[in-house]
Amino acid sequence: MGVTGPIRVVVAKPGLDGHDRGAKVIARALRDAGMEVIYTGLHQTPEQIVDTAIQEDADAIGMSILSGAHNTLFVKVIDLLKERDAADIKVFGGGIIPEEDIAPLKAKGVAEIFTPGATTTAIVDWVRANVRQPAGA
Repeated sequence: MGVTGPIRVVVAKPGLDGHDRGAKVIARALRDAGMEVIYTGLHQTPEQIVDTAIQEDADAIGMSILSGAHNTLFVKVIDLLKERDAADIKVFGGGIIPEEDIAPLKAKGVAEIFTPGATTTAIVDWVRANVRQPAGA
């Protein structure tokens, strides 16, 4: 029995960073592409993000991190998903992430990292290609 309905994505702003324009742009682009988007708002803890993703039966979590805490926050979310038996929820994100940190983050389970300049089309296309396909796709 396959999963039906649109792809569900939690878009989150973890940590202390208060700049959410990019996250809101991505949330709207995903929504406009036919996905269900749950935007968590600012200052979310990894625990809150994982709780929301599980409660909302999300297929993916997209995190926007501009604070420099990406190495800690991405890994904590991935670890919590594993602990909660929800490692099938893909984690992707973007923000101000140095190139040298991307490969180690991917090795720890982050599915994709989008850096400044990534287009909304590229992000939507990646989600469509890498997160479960909706029924009839």
